[in-house]
Amino acid sequence: MSGSSVAAGCHDETVEIRRAQRGDAAGIAVVHVESWRTGYRGLIPQEHLDGLDPEQRRGRWEEMLDAPPVQGSGIVVALEDGHIIGFAQVCPARDDDADSAAIAELTAVYVRPDCWGKGAGRALLVAVPEHLPANFSEVTLWVLAANSRARRFYEAGGWQADGSAKLYETGGVSLAAIRYRRPLSDPLS
Repeated sequence: MSGSSVAAGCHDETVEIRRAQRGDAAGIAVVHVESWRTGYRGLIPQEHLDGLDPEQRRGRWEEMLDAPPVQGSGIVVALEDGHIIGFAQVCPARDDDADSAAIAELTAVYVRPDCWGKGAGRALLVAVPEHLPANFSEVTLWVLAANSRARRFYEAGGWQADGSAKLYETGGVSLAAIRYRRPLSDPLS
């Protein structure tokens, strides 16, 4: 995917959205840890959040960015003034009840907390379909049931809960998650 500019950004300037590269791993890791520490405060045990290490995450992101591409998968980054302020990751759906040839899964959308509410998250969601083959008809995602901020964000973009739920184990606790979905025939926003 070539880079595209979207007139919505962290500081109300233009944000560039492009495919992630190996050199982006450190920036993605920082956004990942910062957004978890802020977004999951009160939902995940604080000691777990405090223990998150951007350097450790960087290694995991380098491995993912070095891996051979899987059709229907992709990682995009949002940049402002050349700095990563957010990222999104998509892959073929991983749920047992999903047709992975027709349904994609948004596995991550994270934006630096000081950039929340300024358009970078929406710009990342709009970029998701560019990574999907034409045979995909829907995108799903899982969100913590108690994460009302994230749920409002997705619902404002036209995503709807589909009634599926599961438990995630994170930080030594079980957390309820619900699945949202959105048809690709409707432009993502």
